[in-house]
Amino acid sequence: MGRLFGTDGARGVANAELTCELAMNIGKAAAMVLTASGKSKHPTILIGKDTRLSSDMIEGALIAGLCSVGADVVLLGVVPTPAVAYLVRKYKADAGIMISASHNTFEFNGIKIFSSEGFKLPDKLEEEIESIVLDHTKPYEMPVGRGLGSVERADDAVNDYIEHVVQTVPYRLDGMKIAVDCSNGSASRTAEKLFSKLGAKCTMLFDKPDGLNINDNCGSTHLENLQRYVMENDVQMGVAFDGDADRCLAVDDNGDVVDGDFIMAVCAMDLLSREKLSKNTAVGTVMSNMGFGRFCEENNINFVATGVGDRYVLEAMLKDGYNFGGEQSGHVIFLDYTTTGDGQLTAAQLLSIVNRRQTKLSYITKLMKRYPQVLLNVKVTPSGKEKFAEDETIKEKIKSVEEELGSRGRILVRLSGTEPLVRVMIEGLDKDLITRLANETANLIKTRLS
Repeated sequence: MGRLFGTDGARGVANAELTCELAMNIGKAAAMVLTASGKSKHPTILIGKDTRLSSDMIEGALIAGLCSVGADVVLLGVVPTPAVAYLVRKYKADAGIMISASHNTFEFNGIKIFSSEGFKLPDKLEEEIESIVLDHTKPYEMPVGRGLGSVERADDAVNDYIEHVVQTVPYRLDGMKIAVDCSNGSASRTAEKLFSKLGAKCTMLFDKPDGLNINDNCGSTHLENLQRYVMENDVQMGVAFDGDADRCLAVDDNGDVVDGDFIMAVCAMDLLSREKLSKNTAVGTVMSNMGFGRFCEENNINFVATGVGDRYVLEAMLKDGYNFGGEQSGHVIFLDYTTTGDGQLTAAQLLSIVNRRQTKLSYITKLMKRYPQVLLNVKVTPSGKEKFAEDETIKEKIKSVEEELGSRGRILVRLSGTEPLVRVMIEGLDKDLITRLANETANLIKTRLS
């Protein structure tokens, strides 16, 4: 994890940590790094954004930075993050930038950068950008006159993205009644049109963004309202996205949450049955539920676990030729169709499977049994976050928990890549035991690092 970029781009409180000056300099450095080997004097950079209040401000700063080093800018407007990843390839641009803090509350914002191939940047390129911005290792190239960049808008961006997702769905959604929680974010621009075009009858929830209500008790991190709606109304299931719509979670016909592990299990079995699961392999992370690993074992699917973050899932997929992977949080990557997690594409694939089989989501998710899991987030100070890896008392506690769990479970304690948090996850067969151990560990970390 770098000094500017975490596991999912640069992120911070807008106008305090992520300032206009910083955004402008990131734009300058990104254009220089990503187009260093290009022949064009005016590389083309796409910019998309989510619905939070500060997105316009950050967009303006990025435009100024990019144009000042000679890059031409194409504005996509409010779009999902995966739309930027897709459109940078479709429009043959040199790079794409998404302004979003994903699932965070509205006061945060972030900058995610995609290469011309639509992939998030590898650590090496992010470090090069960081060195220019923070260490001033290279002077910014500042042309004058005709050397300055220009700005234009892509009026067809939303429709081009929707059409792309529609083309990936093997079986339409005709006759389905669904509820869609847009998290008052990017999906508010695309979801109703997308799922209606596929034939579903949609009830839209939290699709009225006002700049302040993104992820506010809604979306994939706050499913209670969607659960209540599904149970109280005549719909088959619900789907929910986060602020930039790169992740999806679902609610089944009983109102129960269907997380990324269950979604992956359903989709992996479908791909396997259609002989479209490359090398019979699904890629997850160390946070994937033990039940998903057991599901893969029982169905002759090879399971590969990576570090936490969809970028690491993708790296493993590209390295070894796999085409399907994802995270419990709802980032799911269908590499045959897209280069990053895409919540709406994932929802469309899941809905298509349910409709083709003419069954209920609650029935098909029975193919996997979830192990009890406790996840606690401990807020820590910046200095505490730095001390985490070297704290011997915390290390000893983790070791003692491992010994107490034995073969009955596991513990994973890690720093968040996007927030000032230490995440404590314990999994096992005995819910009371893992709850006690998780609280003990979290309280110790709070005492030591908060």
